Amino acid sequence: MTREASPVIGVLALQGGVAEHLSALDRSGAVGKPVRRPEELAEVHGLVLPGGESTTMSRLLHTFELFDPLRERLAAGMPAYGSCAGMVLLSREVRGAEGPDPAVTPFGALDVVVRRNAFGRQVDSFEADLPFAGIADPVHAVFIRAPWVERVGPDVQVLAEVTPRSAEAGAAAGRIVAVQQGRVLATSFHPELVRGDERVHRHFVQTVRAG
Repeated sequence: MTREASPVIGVLALQGGVAEHLSALDRSGAVGKPVRRPEELAEVHGLVLPGGESTTMSRLLHTFELFDPLRERLAAGMPAYGSCAGMVLLSREVRGAEGPDPAVTPFGALDVVVRRNAFGRQVDSFEADLPFAGIADPVHAVFIRAPWVERVGPDVQVLAEVTPRSAEAGAAAGRIVAVQQGRVLATSFHPELVRGDERVHRHFVQTVRAG
């Protein structure tokens, strides 16, 4: 099986929305594979880091001895996509409401500063249709206690922001919620929850094929 035809893309399967990403990858022309061990990581062409609880995922990465192998694969150029908590893990710096958040050890694969749980506890869910660079029509974005990007480095492309006209956006209006740097993609929202629209996953699959 070749990367060009049907790339094997792993989904980090320690915690969070694993099944939904596996299904979306399969519908997008890839072969989805759960990844829990270093030997499984070695078999994939790219990796999805799903939503979940970022502090728990950070701890489990060390418990399952995946943190160092994954950091090495990312440093070597492996394509990766992080949604919600996955965005937090891929960032270079994680912040909370009071400043730097030591509870998460990020991989530094994206030159971004991310604010964890930026929408706050009072907002459990927020949805909006957002313009997304490289995708013709707006993407329906589902945010669940999502992060947002506070700063981006010079090599980071901003793919989507919360539009100010979204009545439910509140303090999130104008915030960056999707970015890409080389072969590393991240979204604050959960495209895997919008069944029937795999455009973000297809974008990532194409990134893996091109690698």
